[in-house]
Amino acid sequence: MAIRLFNSLTRKKEIFKPIKKGFVNIYTCGPTVYAYQHIGNLRSYIFSDILKRVFLYNGYKVKHVINVTDVGHLTSDADTGEDKVEKAAQKERKTAKEITEYYWKIFRDDFKRLNIIEPDIWCKATDHIKEQIDLIKKLEKKGYTYKTSDGIYFDTSKLKNYGELAQLKKQKLQAGKRVTLGEKKNITDFALWKFSPKNEKRQQEWDSPWGIGFPGWHIECSAMSMKYLGEHFDIHTGGIDHISIHHTNEIAQSEAATNKKFVNYWLHGAFLIFGAKKISKSQGGLYTISELENMGFGPMAFRYLILTSHYRSILKFSLKSLKSAQEGYERLKNIISEIKYDKRINREYLNSFQKAINNDLDMPKALSILWKLIHDKKIKEKIGTIREFDKVLGLDLLKKEKLEIPEEIQKLVAEREKVRNQKDFKKSDELRAKIKSLGYWVEDTAKGPKIKKI
Repeated sequence: MAIRLFNSLTRKKEIFKPIKKGFVNIYTCGPTVYAYQHIGNLRSYIFSDILKRVFLYNGYKVKHVINVTDVGHLTSDADTGEDKVEKAAQKERKTAKEITEYYWKIFRDDFKRLNIIEPDIWCKATDHIKEQIDLIKKLEKKGYTYKTSDGIYFDTSKLKNYGELAQLKKQKLQAGKRVTLGEKKNITDFALWKFSPKNEKRQQEWDSPWGIGFPGWHIECSAMSMKYLGEHFDIHTGGIDHISIHHTNEIAQSEAATNKKFVNYWLHGAFLIFGAKKISKSQGGLYTISELENMGFGPMAFRYLILTSHYRSILKFSLKSLKSAQEGYERLKNIISEIKYDKRINREYLNSFQKAINNDLDMPKALSILWKLIHDKKIKEKIGTIREFDKVLGLDLLKKEKLEIPEEIQKLVAEREKVRNQKDFKKSDELRAKIKSLGYWVEDTAKGPKIKKI
């Protein structure tokens, strides 16, 4: 069954055709590890996880690479401002290495809690300085670079198709007045290598053919993706905010260096917004997974919420929507826990599910097929089919978890059992209603009361 994906490069949904039959190489733009990754960031990684799971489900062998930006990402996309890692290190009075290692570990912990499969390769920018310098030297040799007082820049005017991904020509981007450019030749030119500020010792800086400094943000992704996936690979993913600058510049420097098409399919996930604003670390972020857990929301509830919306659609986040998602997820798990075990697979439902996931990762449709299956009284082979679905959904649908009953609920259940034995059914019903109002349900069985979370 063909996999169709929306390619940001062509703005069309296309049938996926791998460079090598049966194999797919995927590069995902990773985190800048100077702070906790908020739930807006994590939506992007759930999206790339689903993408990978869909390919695995369809029998592909997947090689997945995620970078770790631990140097070079400045506070402004215009190649100005402070290095985010250096700034965080000063603020927290720690070394840059301590900052990046701490936040990267937290990020990987979030991966585990959200059931996100780790990449085959994590690659840090600081471990690949040589590769980045070598790529800049190649661009310099081909005449694509020039030097200013603060660094080595890529001359975008030398590339005819610059901005194709972002469709900058359609937007009629103008260079603007010379005074706004500083030493840049064109407003779209970007830093490949930044010189360390004079009279200032950075924690992270390296010698280079052009002087002591550090790599620009964009060059790391080109250098590392090409090292591990080749100069031409299948898929590159990231957030839609990367289209206009970061991914546009990746394409420019990569294709200028190699004279080859860089990536065949560019996939971008939409924002998670709170109110009318995009959730971002620069604006203070919103919640982390740990914060949501402390408020009583499980990581799988957040994953379930993300899957209720298509990855290319803006998702409005609220605690109310998360609460609804958690209730829906728990209800789903409860229903599944009551289904009689049958390892057989229903091919009709499986085909419908595969058709949905292969249609540009239509997870809302896939979830609706799951709900239809569990409510279908004519179908017996449910558990085996659900197991197949969960290879893509990653929701631990068949994982049995011990329900921890709060002491207050246990006391109410014991009191209800006591009045039931005394034949006081009015009081018994009142207690059941109270228990229900607290989020639990009591089912009377021959072996005694059975408690479920609603």
